[in-house]
Amino acid sequence: MLVVMNQGASDAQVSEVIQKLEALKFKVNRVDGVVHTVLAGVGPADGLEPSEFEVMAGVKECHLIVSPYKLAARAFRPEGTVIKAGNVEIGGKEVIAMGGPCSVESPAQIELAAKIVAEAGGKVLRGGAFKPRSSPYSFQGMGEEGLQIMRAAADKYGLIVISEVMDASQIPLMIKYVDILQIGARNMQNFNLLKDLGRINKPVLLKRGIAATIEEVLLSAEYVMAGGNQEVILCERGIRTFETFTRNTMDISAIPVLKSLSHLPVVADPSHGVGKRSLVLPMALASVAAGADGILVEVHHDPDRAASDGAQTLKPEQFKDMMDKLKLIAAAVGRSI
Repeated sequence: MLVVMNQGASDAQVSEVIQKLEALKFKVNRVDGVVHTVLAGVGPADGLEPSEFEVMAGVKECHLIVSPYKLAARAFRPEGTVIKAGNVEIGGKEVIAMGGPCSVESPAQIELAAKIVAEAGGKVLRGGAFKPRSSPYSFQGMGEEGLQIMRAAADKYGLIVISEVMDASQIPLMIKYVDILQIGARNMQNFNLLKDLGRINKPVLLKRGIAATIEEVLLSAEYVMAGGNQEVILCERGIRTFETFTRNTMDISAIPVLKSLSHLPVVADPSHGVGKRSLVLPMALASVAAGADGILVEVHHDPDRAASDGAQTLKPEQFKDMMDKLKLIAAAVGRSI
């Protein structure tokens, strides 16, 4: 149930609608927009008629949301959502570039990465302090020391930090250092983790699972939002198909589809989308042309010696070239970078 209040509706009128929704066993999420206050009630809509609310004082209109995801649906916030993380806004006119190595290896490596990203015009430093690896014998990351290294380098170069959280027990530690918490593809349907992230006050970037449908991605976002955290960023990072030439199949079409179905910002990760360094640039350009609000790529000062994912990681000069070309594409679709 979506209730849009009239411009200038009083607090008493808003409270009366909230009380009625709660009496009908709805959980109410209130969004105070520039013009209107919107009340999204999640609960049992059987037999409920929008007209019951449209006659109430201060109510402009009322709609039933029939999609299985309520808070993530475009109808909840038709104008779209802009998420603020530090001094960065994701979902606005500017396309945000996020770059850094797959994993944190040393202070010198991360400082170089931060310098590369900042000088090319990027706004977010990425890097894994805790690494989910298919083999238990692969490099697993540096833990808290890695988070400290990233925070120091990001602060030096005026960047914000994104890093992956793998388990609910890591959340209290990570929110001390990280501006955006990333949910990896393997954890997209880790519902207990999603619920815990719904209780924090930090933006969450949710990556699409390796075989997840678009509806499943939005339902996972709904888990976070239903817990109270409305700051969710969706991320297309490729899906597993029968094709073996690339690491994954980069689903560019998912970007405009997600933008049409949801008000949440959408970021593209072409590094994981294709898994080949030579293909990252064209996929990044295509993603921005398709409407992506941000690009998340891997960059390393010496990718051939990287501890993980070197084959899909850009060299510094390739990252700068990508940024230069992205500016042209962004301008062509009425945006900036």
